[in-house]
Amino acid sequence: MTARLGRADLHIHTLASDGTSSVEEILAAVEARGDLDVVAITDHDRIDAALAAQALARERGAPFEVVVGEEVTTLGGHLLALFIRERIPPLRSLRATIGLVHEQGGLAVPAHPLVPYPLCAQGWVLRRLLRDGDPRVRPDGLETFNPTMLGRPWHRRVVAFAAEHGLAGLGNSDAHHVSAIGAGWTTFPGRTAEDLRTAILERRTHWHGTFHDPVSQLATFGRQLRKYGRDARAELRGRIRGDGSGRDLGYPTPGRHAERR
Repeated sequence: MTARLGRADLHIHTLASDGTSSVEEILAAVEARGDLDVVAITDHDRIDAALAAQALARERGAPFEVVVGEEVTTLGGHLLALFIRERIPPLRSLRATIGLVHEQGGLAVPAHPLVPYPLCAQGWVLRRLLRDGDPRVRPDGLETFNPTMLGRPWHRRVVAFAAEHGLAGLGNSDAHHVSAIGAGWTTFPGRTAEDLRTAILERRTHWHGTFHDPVSQLATFGRQLRKYGRDARAELRGRIRGDGSGRDLGYPTPGRHAERR
């Protein structure tokens, strides 16, 4: 009997950045699904919610592992930094950022690549890195399946690029709401986060997923707009009160009064 492959979703956002779901909601949704062995929280340019999610999952004995990640804004496009311990600073070159990820023992995977948009790594940039004489600045894989409007039109091109250059292909949800978790996923030999890490390095991963329909994407955009309004009001109230309160970061934070209205 063939052992079941592990399943991972390594691109999930929380209220701490531009997601619309809290850490608690995300953990509950992943557990309710019951088919994911590893998830990564990858907020934009911060890892506080990811650290909180990992700690809560371990404390509760969750039936899945949480990887600390970050979607880093680089001058060459967004980069998923996975298996990191400290925040990677944004707005550096893609080459330098990948080097910083590897210094922490992490893995570097360009998010929604090849899309002709400033937030996406372009083919010529990736080819130059793959030819670089320093292996520390080469990406470890590519996000070959991203179900959003950014990923859909260029999906086949990204799959072909990864195959041409021998890069591990990953499928992720790029979820900004719990309903999207698992829309894209990666299979790998084993079940643990360490098994997944090994599979990426050995290029033994496979991407899977279903593209979002336009209606669900519009609903997510609406949730984000409402969130941005709540955040702005909460930050203003916190400054007026001077009591250390502010916007809801989506996880328990000592000294802050999270408000969701």
